[in-house]
Amino acid sequence: MRLSYARELDEYPTGARRMKILTMAVLAILIGSYEGQIAPVVPLLLKDLDMSLATYGAVSGTAAVAGAIASILGGRLTDRLGRVRLLIPLMALTAICCFGMTLVHSPRDLLIARIVLAFVDGVAMASTAPLIRDFSPRMGRAQAFGFWTWGPVGANFLAAAVAGWTLPIFDNSWRSQFVIMGCFSLVISVVIALNIADLSPELRARIQHTERAGTQVVDLGRPPRLRSLFSRPNIWAHVVGISLWLVLYITLSLFGQTMLVGALGISSAEASTIMAAFWSLNLITLIVTGRLSDRTQLRKPFSLAGTVAAVLVTAYLAVSLGQEGVSTGTLMVIGALLGGSLGIAYAPWMANYSEDAEDADPRLQGTAWGLFGFLSKGIAVIGLLVIPHVVEATNWQTWLFVALGCLVLFIPAILLFNGPWRRPSPAPTTKVTAGKAEA
Repeated sequence: MRLSYARELDEYPTGARRMKILTMAVLAILIGSYEGQIAPVVPLLLKDLDMSLATYGAVSGTAAVAGAIASILGGRLTDRLGRVRLLIPLMALTAICCFGMTLVHSPRDLLIARIVLAFVDGVAMASTAPLIRDFSPRMGRAQAFGFWTWGPVGANFLAAAVAGWTLPIFDNSWRSQFVIMGCFSLVISVVIALNIADLSPELRARIQHTERAGTQVVDLGRPPRLRSLFSRPNIWAHVVGISLWLVLYITLSLFGQTMLVGALGISSAEASTIMAAFWSLNLITLIVTGRLSDRTQLRKPFSLAGTVAAVLVTAYLAVSLGQEGVSTGTLMVIGALLGGSLGIAYAPWMANYSEDAEDADPRLQGTAWGLFGFLSKGIAVIGLLVIPHVVEATNWQTWLFVALGCLVLFIPAILLFNGPWRRPSPAPTTKVTAGKAEA
C-alpha cells in the first residue's frame, strides 16, 4: 500500500500547480540549510562548552564529511525510492535532531549531534535539486535553480535574523535557537508534506522541454546504469570544473569576514557589511541571469562571462588585500561585483549540468546531484582543514591567489560542456505569392 504522503503524478503538472510544487522544493532546501546553521551561536557555544576554536573546527569538519557521504548516498536513494518518499520523513527527523542539540553538554556531545544532523540532513536534501529538475522544464530551468540557490544563501540571513531577535529574549541561551529551529522546521515540514508531490517513474524518465512538450529518451524496460552517466567526458568536465570553481565560493562563505578583518584590519561590522553587499547582488544576479539564460536557451556563454568577470574582480581584490587604506565603500563595490559575477555563472551552470546529466539518462538526476552535494561538502571540509594552515604559514592574499588559480581552471572545463554558444537562427518562413512558394 502506498504511503499517503508519497503522492505520485501520472500527468506533468502545469501552471500554478507546478509552481506550487517548485515552491515547496525551494522551501525544503531553505529549511534544510537553516537547520545546519550554527554560526550565530558559536561564540556562546564555545564559552558554554569550554571548547577551543580548533576543536570546533575539527567537529565541523567531521560533520561535513558525514554530510558529504550522506549526499552521494541520498542521491542514489532518491533515484530508486522517489523524491518525496525520502524527503518528508527525513525532514521531520532533522527537526528532531535540532531538538537533540539542546542535550549537548560537552564537545563530544556536540560532535555526535552534528554528525547525526549532518548525515540525516544530507540524505534529505539530496532530493531537492532533483525535484527542481523534475518540475522545471528546460525553458525555465536556470531560473528555477537560481531560486533553489536562494535556500543555502537565505538560510544565513534567516539564522542571523532569528538569533539577533530572539537571543536577548531568552537570556542569550544558544539552546533557545535550536528549540526555535526545531519547532519552525516541524511546522514547515507539515506544510511541505501537504503540498508537494512526486512524478511517476515514467515521467521522471522524460526530458521536459516545456510544460506540455516532452521527449522520451530512454528504454524504460532497461534499468538505469551509472556507466551511461560517468562514461561521458562532459560530465567529468562538470564535476572537476565545479570542484575548482567552488574553492573561491567556499572560501568566501566560510571565511569572508575573517579574511577581510585579518588582511585589512577593519572591524567585524565593516566586514559583515561588505559581505552583505556580496550576497545581495549574488541573489539578484542568480535570478536575473537565470531568466536570461532560459529566454535565450544558452548556458555556456553566461557561465563563461560570469567566470571571466569573477577572475578579474578576484584578482583586483587579491591585490587590494596587500594594500593599506582601502575604503569600506571600495570594498563593498568589489564585494558586490564579485558576488554578482559568481551569480551570473552559477545558475546557468546548474541548468547546464542538469541537462547534460539528463541527456545521459533522466533517471539518474538524483545520482548526479548527489555527487554535486558530495563535492561541495568535500570542498568545505578542505576549506575548514587547509585554509587556516595556509593562511598561518603565509597570508590571506596568498590563499586568495590560490583560489583565483582554481577559478581560472574552470574556464577550459566550460569548453567541454554540451550546449550551444549562440542562439540558432530562426527557421526560414515560407510565403506564397502568385501560386508560387518562396523561402
